[in-house]
Amino acid sequence: MKKLQLQEIERVKSISEKDFIEKYFKKQIPVVIENLTEDWPAYKKWRLNYIKEIAGEKLVPLYDDRPVSHKDGFNEAHATMKMADYIDLLNKEPTNYRIFLYNIMKEVPSLKSDFKWPKLGLRLVKQLPMLFFGGTNSKVFMHFDIDYSNILHFNFNGEKQCMLFSPDQTKYMYKIPHALISREDIDFDNPDFDKWPALKYAKGYICNLKHGEMLYMPEGYWHYMKYLTPSISMSLRAFPSKYSNLGKAIYNITVMRYFDNFMRRLKGQDWIDYKNKKAIINTHKSLGIK
Repeated sequence: MKKLQLQEIERVKSISEKDFIEKYFKKQIPVVIENLTEDWPAYKKWRLNYIKEIAGEKLVPLYDDRPVSHKDGFNEAHATMKMADYIDLLNKEPTNYRIFLYNIMKEVPSLKSDFKWPKLGLRLVKQLPMLFFGGTNSKVFMHFDIDYSNILHFNFNGEKQCMLFSPDQTKYMYKIPHALISREDIDFDNPDFDKWPALKYAKGYICNLKHGEMLYMPEGYWHYMKYLTPSISMSLRAFPSKYSNLGKAIYNITVMRYFDNFMRRLKGQDWIDYKNKKAIINTHKSLGIK
């Protein structure tokens, strides 16, 4: 079976601000910090049943792995469910349903006291962090974030696998034009190199995040997530350090997403189909693949 060229992300138990900045942030290299959350209340408390107890009646947005449709708005939820029912589903069986970018701390303010702002030398955006939930075998398609943030991604309750590619690997990723995603029909766990030959040249990183561990994802990194067990995740963000990435972020937020939504309304599914075809044409043309 053919596999992508992936190296294990470096791990440290703990790290000083100076070492984090010098070894990872300035070099834009990912790292897993294993013990960063051990003194957080969340380390002991953030389990699915605890969330069910304090937020069970909240109605939450759910997303699955269906292909992008012209009928869907930008980041529009596919379904809704009470948190208690969703957690019962996670505990019962594998499901594709995920909670994505949910501001649960606004709904349940007591959660704010369960985490601490890490002191790693980053200027973190001091807004309420968003949470993510996923069931066994659910996947987050390959993408990069609209704002090019440096991301501190924490995992609780279970285990998830994270696959990363740096921005310089974009030429191999079959990027969809006017979007932040790769072709959704690519199976990054078992890629078909006959169908997607550019992926043979892509070099990336991989890790499994367990309870309490944090992954640093540098700005603009592509990432694909697979929940190995039901898990809760949280991301803290810092603005991009490179002016070029800040410019891209502003363009994505103020122009790109609105243009894409306009074209979906104007052209419908033809716009989605056009972009999917262009992802292949653009990738193969730039690499001289026929």
